[in-house]
Amino acid sequence: MEKGIKKIAIATGEKNAKVLYNDGEYIGVEPDKHIWFKISEWMPGTTEQEKKKEIVWIRQNNQRKTVINQLRRPANQVYGYKFSKKECGIVAYYIEASLGGKPDLKNKVGKYIFGHCPPKIVDSKWSVKEGGDDVRKTFQFSYGHIIYLYLGTEGLNGRKDLTVEIYRRIRTFGGTSDDPLMRRWTNVEVNNGEINVKIQNTSQWKGTIKDIKSVEELYVKVKDPKSGKYIVDYNNDDIHGRFLRMKNQLVAEAPKKPQNVVPTKIYEPDKNLSRYEPCKFETIKISEGAKSVIVFDNGKGVKNIAGKETVHATIYYQIDSAIIEGDGEKKLNNILRFLLEHQHFSLTIEGHACVIGKMEYNQSLSQKRSDIVKKFFSDGGLDPKRIKSIGRGEVNPTDDKNGRDNAKYKDGYEYQTNRRVDISFDYFPHDAQTIIYQTIAPSVSTKKDITINVEEFDTKACFHSKALHKKEISMVDVGQAIDAGDTKKVFSTPSFGYKLYSNLSEFNALPIKYIWPAANNPNQFHMHVHSCRYYSNNKRTTVLIKVYPDIKWTLSFTLNLTNDLSVKWMNMDPHEHKELQKRSGKIGAEKRWKQKEGSIDFSLKAKWDNDQHENELKYKYETKFKKIYDTFASIGALSDGITNKAKGKVRSISPKGIPVSFAVKPPNLELSGNWLLKNPKDNNRIIGTEVAIGLKATPLIGLEMTVDLLGALVFAVSGAVSGGTAAPGVTRLYQEIQGKLKSGIDVGDDNAGFKASVDIYMDLIISSIIEVDSNFTFNTAGKLKDSDFKISSQSKLKVELKVGVKIQGEVSLAIVKAEAYFEASASGSASVTFGHGVNYDEKGLYYRPVLGFDGLDAQYLVTISVGLAIKIAKNKHKVEESRNGKYEIAKGEYKNVIPPFDVIKELENYLGIDANIPLIKND
Repeated sequence: MEKGIKKIAIATGEKNAKVLYNDGEYIGVEPDKHIWFKISEWMPGTTEQEKKKEIVWIRQNNQRKTVINQLRRPANQVYGYKFSKKECGIVAYYIEASLGGKPDLKNKVGKYIFGHCPPKIVDSKWSVKEGGDDVRKTFQFSYGHIIYLYLGTEGLNGRKDLTVEIYRRIRTFGGTSDDPLMRRWTNVEVNNGEINVKIQNTSQWKGTIKDIKSVEELYVKVKDPKSGKYIVDYNNDDIHGRFLRMKNQLVAEAPKKPQNVVPTKIYEPDKNLSRYEPCKFETIKISEGAKSVIVFDNGKGVKNIAGKETVHATIYYQIDSAIIEGDGEKKLNNILRFLLEHQHFSLTIEGHACVIGKMEYNQSLSQKRSDIVKKFFSDGGLDPKRIKSIGRGEVNPTDDKNGRDNAKYKDGYEYQTNRRVDISFDYFPHDAQTIIYQTIAPSVSTKKDITINVEEFDTKACFHSKALHKKEISMVDVGQAIDAGDTKKVFSTPSFGYKLYSNLSEFNALPIKYIWPAANNPNQFHMHVHSCRYYSNNKRTTVLIKVYPDIKWTLSFTLNLTNDLSVKWMNMDPHEHKELQKRSGKIGAEKRWKQKEGSIDFSLKAKWDNDQHENELKYKYETKFKKIYDTFASIGALSDGITNKAKGKVRSISPKGIPVSFAVKPPNLELSGNWLLKNPKDNNRIIGTEVAIGLKATPLIGLEMTVDLLGALVFAVSGAVSGGTAAPGVTRLYQEIQGKLKSGIDVGDDNAGFKASVDIYMDLIISSIIEVDSNFTFNTAGKLKDSDFKISSQSKLKVELKVGVKIQGEVSLAIVKAEAYFEASASGSASVTFGHGVNYDEKGLYYRPVLGFDGLDAQYLVTISVGLAIKIAKNKHKVEESRNGKYEIAKGEYKNVIPPFDVIKELENYLGIDANIPLIKND
């Protein structure tokens, strides 16, 4: 039973070009879009395993004698071709798929395709030589010159029946109906979308022109004899080649009939990154236990870094023979397969002969050898136009032969390397960049087993110019740097086991060294597997395996301070000072790790080699981690920062027993960290540091802060403001309340009264604590979206605004302090934003607190007690005495008493410190 592919069909699931004609064998399609094909039927003898192999798609000319191009593809992939408008016309290609790699000359298994679009003339030029530049603007021809006409076409490819007419331009302006026809050429051909005519009879034009001018201007029209119409351009103009300029001068040239010219096509090497050389491997897979990673997959993502290269191949002959023998046919077949898959390469064949025999005969023999090789390639489907065959004659001929046959004087074996054919062509090899694969392994005493599998590895068809590729894989262990002690193992099978290890001992188990793997120098294992497809350079490493240690780190750190931290007091009486000290602890408690009441515990441990080894580095790194305390040491200055922003002062007045202070409760926190080297999420080829940080603080910050916003502003009931300065919003609120108190209030009667000054105080009180339980998990080589940040807090900060009015003075009739007569209250609405941020970079891991004051709005109410008042007059209206009542003096609402501000930034600016807390520093 026959094996192979029986039929192909249009792949209906793809975005195909529009089919304009289809009779089952010939398919006409629109240009500039791919028409895709797939295997639709196999020969009955084809096995399921064979159906999974690579197949070769072959595009041939219409006569099926020349292979234009062929490509290897997996059998389940589609093959597509896209016609340019230049290719459109009557020229068809034959497309077939082959299991064996050769055209099926017995069965018609493929399809003919051609492109179709409206006929157009799109370009023109007049040249002095074949394929030359357009000289219309720089050169005037004379009658008798040989002139080359080029016309670029669309939709006419393959036509051999066009008519080209040349006209003389008479009228400069207006129509062309009076322009006389000078010459007509029939059966003009279109090759590769081009009309090229060599005009060799221009000397005959001169005698036919009446009233000849010093310079004549000529142009052409192209007629389609099938339709009888002239072919136009995209402007619907049928005049082309404006203008050929002929000066009134005759050049002596023998006139010849104009002829069609097919310009020699210059083939350039293909730079396409997709490679299909038959010397190849398709995938490289590395397995570590249950984990398998495909590090190379048919060239996906690789980058070519090689320049143009010349391939050289040679076949040798017996004396006086042109027969291809030995491995010569195998070499030629390999080259043929490559050239058929890379259509833009030109081939040079040079035949040689040795000095034995007559020189003239050897010249003929060398040419014969070269021509037979050329025939081998052209019979195999290679376009003969791509092949240049040269006979070089004798190699190193002697000067004294004089045409004699000197066979009896020379040993034939001595000259066997001179009896040869050299084959050469340029191409761009694919010397791809090295693949980096990172992994983790224990030390040399307990190595890690991996399996390497290279699939579809085949070098039988290798043609590499410098060194043929071998079907073998080598592993080179270079340790941490390449040196003379490197060890190499060679494997002849595509799948094998190998052992990896890292270099680590307790003497170099330093946390900083392995936190950022990219900055470390791991063990290196160089894998060499090479083929013409993608990895052609035998000296370049294909896969570089970097092996890091399996070290794991554990950090624990606790800080427990029992004393409150005093901050600042000034102008206090001794009693208030002593009371504040009871709450705030000793003066100078900011340096809290020196307190007897505080406790600190710190531990840093490393484990490696599957947890067989452990090392404690507590004392070595304890000093580094104490730098974390610096920020907490300066947190006492928070009072200065907020007081500075709010423009208030700590003062000595203590209304209603409210303590005047700013006390910070010291942190009581536990910090734990675990980190190890690990693959980030969704990437098994690289290694980063997996970090898990836990922070539990009860509290992180605890504080009670009382800030005098007015700075003890004092005014008389009927007088002006005196005293310190305050924040603008606070001052405006104060002035609003003061204004309402001054709007016609008197204390006393007509006969008795008093003069009093009023002290209004406004205290901003922030109290309570922040308790935090946070966890951060991330990988230094991973993506931010894969990190895990969890923060929980037990409570928010509480913000209050307390306002009081105190009258200093005595009533003349009753010796009673007037403080009780007036009462004022206000409520403030504010919140504090707090949070946490963790940043990591090449410098290390940092924690940054977030603390922001969101602003304060206030409502106020001022009343006067009538219990001890003799008479009260407001706005000139008498109010009767009522000992148990209170009378509203002023009431209102005020927005933005204190604007929002970032507490942490204010601290940084005010104190000149950096609020970033270094958890792990890389220095």
